[in-house]
Amino acid sequence: MSYSETKAADAHGEKAIDRKSVYVYEAPVRIWHWVNALAIVTLALTGYFIGSPLPAQPGEASANFLMGYIRFTHFAAGQVLAIFLILRVYWAIVGNKHARQIFYVPFWSGRFWSEWLHEVKWYTFLTRQPKKYVGHNPLAQFTMFFMVTLPLFFMVITGFALYSEGTGRDSWEYKLFGWVFSIFPNSQDVHTLHHLGMWVILTFVMVHIYVAVREDIMSRQSIISSMISGERLFKDEEDD
Repeated sequence: MSYSETKAADAHGEKAIDRKSVYVYEAPVRIWHWVNALAIVTLALTGYFIGSPLPAQPGEASANFLMGYIRFTHFAAGQVLAIFLILRVYWAIVGNKHARQIFYVPFWSGRFWSEWLHEVKWYTFLTRQPKKYVGHNPLAQFTMFFMVTLPLFFMVITGFALYSEGTGRDSWEYKLFGWVFSIFPNSQDVHTLHHLGMWVILTFVMVHIYVAVREDIMSRQSIISSMISGERLFKDEEDD
């Protein structure tokens, strides 16, 4: 963890303000975040049309390959998601402690649950006293684990299992992920669960954007810019 002091002046250069910033998110974490976001948006859009295909077009199939392009884009984005998820796991091992937060929940910690409850009250407007955290707050850590980390692994596993139906039993995809059909023999069940998994992630994305904007405004600490610069800036009330 590194600390740095910065000074800012108002528009007339009349007032200097001391601010503390903490380097939280390393470059690999930030890159993963934005690549992951782009991949999820691409997968959600193309996945929707795969589940609800566009109307059939007249003429030769070779002249109307739109759904083929949509499926290709979906598969390509899925492979990008999987590769970067593997790299993200690696960085959780070699990176700083903040890189590991989304991969576990400290169920054994009474302090964690006490602060988790405080964050629930903060986000539901039951308290006006925000707490400031260098990394993810307990509620964010909890939510990221159950609505991002676990669902992403689930989506990668079920996605490659479904893809293996086209590549065949001799493919590496089937050898690695074909066991999914031992649990769900009806592949339509896997399709349905894969579809529902994306809605879990999309629900998180909508809440995540709202919370990030809200925290930037109300908790006096940078949230959105932290995932660009890596620095978490803590502001005092007199900074206004």
